[in-house]
Amino acid sequence: MADRREVRVSDDDREAAVAHLLSAVDEGRLSLDEYNDRMSRAYTSVTFGDLDNLFVDLPSPQAASPTVTATQTRAPAVATAALPRWLKVVWIAWVAKVALNLVIWVLLSVTEGELLYFWPMWVIIPPGLALLAVSYAVTASRQSVRS
Repeated sequence: MADRREVRVSDDDREAAVAHLLSAVDEGRLSLDEYNDRMSRAYTSVTFGDLDNLFVDLPSPQAASPTVTATQTRAPAVATAALPRWLKVVWIAWVAKVALNLVIWVLLSVTEGELLYFWPMWVIIPPGLALLAVSYAVTASRQSVRS
C-alpha cells in the first residue's frame, strides 16, 4: 500500500479541503488573500500530500470546530460547496451574462438621457429561476444519496 501522502485525491477530497479552508477564514485564522491562494492550490492538488501541505499551520477540523448542539441549525438547502463543478461554472456564466446585460442597459439609458424599459429582467429572472431549481434539485439528490 502506498503512503497516504502519495495517494491521488478525488474532487470530493478537494471540496472538503476548500470547506476546511473556508471554516478557517470564518474563524479568523486565514485572511481572504491566504484563502484564495490556498483554495487555488487545493483545486490543483494531485495527492493527499499536496492537500496536507495546505493545513500545516492550521488545527485539524475536529480540534477547531466546537461540538454541535441541538440548537444549532443546519446549512442552507443550496450551499455552494455542495454543488458540482459543472454547476458552479454555469452559475458563473449566468452572473457574467447578467453583468454584461446590465452594463449594456445602463450605457443605453445614459446615451438616451432617460431610464429605458428594464429589458434585462427577461435575461436575468427566467434563467436564474431555472438555474436555482436545478441547483436545488442537484443538492437535494446529493443529500439524499449521502443519507
